[in-house]
Amino acid sequence: MTMNKTVLAAVAGMLAAGGAIAAYQTFATPYADVVSSTPIIEKEPIYGDVVSSTAVTEMRTGSRQVCEDVAVEKRREERFGDKDGMVVGAVVGGLLGNQVGGGDGKKLATVAGAVGGAFAGREIDRRHTGGQKYTEVEQQCRTVTEPREEVIGYDVQYRRDGEVSTTRVEDKPGAQILLGERDKVVGYDVTWEYEGQTGSLVMDEDPGKRLPIKDGVIAVRSADTPPQG
Repeated sequence: MTMNKTVLAAVAGMLAAGGAIAAYQTFATPYADVVSSTPIIEKEPIYGDVVSSTAVTEMRTGSRQVCEDVAVEKRREERFGDKDGMVVGAVVGGLLGNQVGGGDGKKLATVAGAVGGAFAGREIDRRHTGGQKYTEVEQQCRTVTEPREEVIGYDVQYRRDGEVSTTRVEDKPGAQILLGERDKVVGYDVTWEYEGQTGSLVMDEDPGKRLPIKDGVIAVRSADTPPQG
């Protein structure tokens, strides 16, 4: 009889334990397994706070154009260009020849006078310097070469993470100086699995190995989902 009581007590204990296990399995939070979690990387600029900047100069030889207004003396164009003397000489010589003799002799004298006058006029043209003088202002330019001091860069002292360093840049900096860029993790592409089903989502933080499930969905806030108020 004592033995039967002991067996019944043991069975009752087992039933009680089984009920506790069943209750735990019923009310415990289910989890999905994380299959993979890949960081999402973006480039982030790195800045330093400028403490001081000093111009760096160098003597260089350069060229530049210099223009100025200059008064230039010119002569006006003549009626027949540079042949006024020849033309006038031919006309005058012909007229004079026409006064000599008569008949064919008069014609010959006229021709001879024109030829002689033209020849004389041409000689005058050779010694002639042009028409009436006048002055005109013209802009004349020339290229000059000269040494000059040029700014070739700036030595900059900057502070970053409490440390002061120095670098040289081409342009004068403002309050901050760009030092470079670095990788920044802005989220995670996560793939999960639960009872033969798989899915994916984007999260702000690395989820670890498991994701809680509530009402049949992953109970976490993703990077592209606004927080619930």
